[in-house]
Amino acid sequence: MQFQAQDQARWFKVIGPSCLFSIRVFASASRATALFLSLSLVLVFVSLALPMAPEDGTGTGDEVDVLVRNGVYDLHSVGSSRPLEDDSHPTPLKIAIAGAGIGGLTAAIGLRRNGHEVHVYEQSRFASELGAAIHLAPNSNGILRRWGIFAEQFGANTMDRLVERAGDGRVIRDIDLTLANKRWQHPWHLVHRVNLHNELKKLAVSEEAGSLGIPVKLYTASKVVEINPDEGTLTLEDGTTHTADMVIGADGIYSTTRRYIKDTKLFSSGKAAFRFLIPRQVAEADPITAPLVKHRNALAMWYANDRRIVMYPCNNNQLLNFVCIHPDTEFYGAKDDGWNKQGSLEQVLSVYKEFDPAVKALISKVDPQTLKVWQLLDMEKMPTWSSGKLILLGDAAHPFTPHQGQGCGQAIEDAAALTIVLPIGTTVGDIPERFKLYEQIRYERAHTIQHYSRLAGRDWTDGKPTVDMMAYTNYNFGHDEIDHARNIFKRWQWSSKPNLLKQTPLGFELLPKSQGWQQWGKLPERRQMKRQNSTKVVFKTTATIRFKTSRTFLETLFPTTQLRFQAADTVATASFSITIFANDCSQIALYIHGVQFVKTCGRILNGTYVPVLLQSPTRNDDDYDDITCLPKLSCEITTTSLSSSEGEDYRIAASWRGAQFAEFVLAIDKGGVVRIGRQENSSVVDNNIFICQYTDKPPGKTGDIDNGACVAMMVMMAEQDKAVAHLEENGVSTTRTARTATIKIDALDWETLPTLHHVTSALGQIPVYEVIHAEIVDEYREMNAHVSYKWLE
Repeated sequence: MQFQAQDQARWFKVIGPSCLFSIRVFASASRATALFLSLSLVLVFVSLALPMAPEDGTGTGDEVDVLVRNGVYDLHSVGSSRPLEDDSHPTPLKIAIAGAGIGGLTAAIGLRRNGHEVHVYEQSRFASELGAAIHLAPNSNGILRRWGIFAEQFGANTMDRLVERAGDGRVIRDIDLTLANKRWQHPWHLVHRVNLHNELKKLAVSEEAGSLGIPVKLYTASKVVEINPDEGTLTLEDGTTHTADMVIGADGIYSTTRRYIKDTKLFSSGKAAFRFLIPRQVAEADPITAPLVKHRNALAMWYANDRRIVMYPCNNNQLLNFVCIHPDTEFYGAKDDGWNKQGSLEQVLSVYKEFDPAVKALISKVDPQTLKVWQLLDMEKMPTWSSGKLILLGDAAHPFTPHQGQGCGQAIEDAAALTIVLPIGTTVGDIPERFKLYEQIRYERAHTIQHYSRLAGRDWTDGKPTVDMMAYTNYNFGHDEIDHARNIFKRWQWSSKPNLLKQTPLGFELLPKSQGWQQWGKLPERRQMKRQNSTKVVFKTTATIRFKTSRTFLETLFPTTQLRFQAADTVATASFSITIFANDCSQIALYIHGVQFVKTCGRILNGTYVPVLLQSPTRNDDDYDDITCLPKLSCEITTTSLSSSEGEDYRIAASWRGAQFAEFVLAIDKGGVVRIGRQENSSVVDNNIFICQYTDKPPGKTGDIDNGACVAMMVMMAEQDKAVAHLEENGVSTTRTARTATIKIDALDWETLPTLHHVTSALGQIPVYEVIHAEIVDEYREMNAHVSYKWLE
């Protein structure tokens, strides 16, 4: 088989949407292993083996009305591609929000960022805000952080430890969460509610944050007493009326706006709660109570069968927040007293009279004037959260009991989802459909966590919990609503725009059909899936960067729901592997590790998913059958090696028609350790490689599959290779571990990258949290590989 470089080349790589980012990372002591390199080589070897169309672009039949160069579909040749527009109406919506709590202000910030005109009406004057702490769990904290709100900057501390005790003080379990929290891509913070609220208000109304859009108009002492959902009109207590294109009801559990959708009644959950704050230094000064607060960043709980005490810090560990939950038969207020009913220390000590004297001594240190009590209310599930131009979020739509600390978080998630489905350009006529989409995104998750909270609040039986408080952590924390909502919104847009191309690589933005394009997906007939044995001696250099990244974002690149991650962790692992052959053939591949494919029969296959390959052009021989299945795009790839006093910088640059958009630099120390010969396999890389393709007639099938479908395949190989000792007398490879690795990517634009930008705009958003390992491997290898594809169902 002869491999020859072609003059015309294209390429692909991870580029961000009109953004330039540079990450400098330090490689750890671990290394990529022989198995991963073998998989890389085989994938390259297979991709080179696929048939290429003639250079003039002519095909062998009338299957596809598109120019194919080197097995890559060249959309530029049939017309200039343009991005799929989200919306075409540039006028911002006028949006009224009833309620300036956490959910209402978060929605206001998000919609302001979208460019809309937002007016918020709050019944209070913010003169006596609630003095309490709240959880910013990883799922909700990530939304705020992506919008530039970092809770540690205004007193939040991390939640690193859970200590559970019986009511008499015996320790039931003591869990250090430091390592477990590394599973999540965002931190778990405990924050004073007033501090968070003030930060949200500041960001919403700030005139200085002009880049975030039109400043929000915030009206205090403006109680909403009536809504006209059909007209988008709200009436205030002073009789004034205001009209908007849409109204958001974010007015909490005692919502006025809710009754204009359905007059759902609140009912008692059977519990009430005292809440208050105590300075940590007061507890530390008393030898009786000091042992109870010896751990910083720790949440402590004391349980009896039907009551519990919850304590956790905020304000940089300087304040201790208490929530004391007990039967509401011992509640001394009324259901409509709201959140600020004054409680008394005598009441608290009476409710917890059987508890450990040390914790009662700790409670006794509260300032009685700050002690509040309220009844924990619940509500049946509403059939819908919207009516006309009115939509609900947060406790107005789904009130939460406090047993999982997710009430605030779910309001923030609601706000994020609503922001995603209402981009700038949304018209008034679009609003009802967007409200339905918002409910589709949020309804099941919000009510599932609401149910989990009820379960977590169940009474103990015979001194034992009926539910593990940590049992729902994966579902609660393993979610990013921005990524989730964007993915659903993107695919909803595709479904509403039929004149779009479905093409490989899948999972990225779809393009409009260019002039002269008839139909995508009629690929040449597959006649055979098994590949013949082929022997080839190759010299190659492989530069690999393995890194930690976002599972929730990578999931948006999966073109089928049959692909999923093996773990619920939101921190996942991926690799960029750049392979350079001696004959100037080059390839860049993105490997997503730890993936599962769930077959229709329920069987689960573990493997690594490859969403796209960027490849410089080659010509194969005719030994292989006519199959085009790998998710390939084309580009130019060049390499240089620059020596310095510190060592060597190995540089890989990627460009398309002279426009460079990516650069990888691996820095090798001078005199650094060079490992020679085959390395022991300690890889966690899966043997199976999954790829997906769009086709209307998979091999072995008859007729169409839903008039075209995403079909997954698994690349499998069985190899027997032997050493070709050209590099070293006693080995087949040399491995150089990089001291640092630098990635620079410029997204450019549609005009500059007309055949790539639909893919690079997504891949450029992949975050790099930490580089695990980076290395360069040079090797000769004689491959006697039997490679096959298996269609997965």
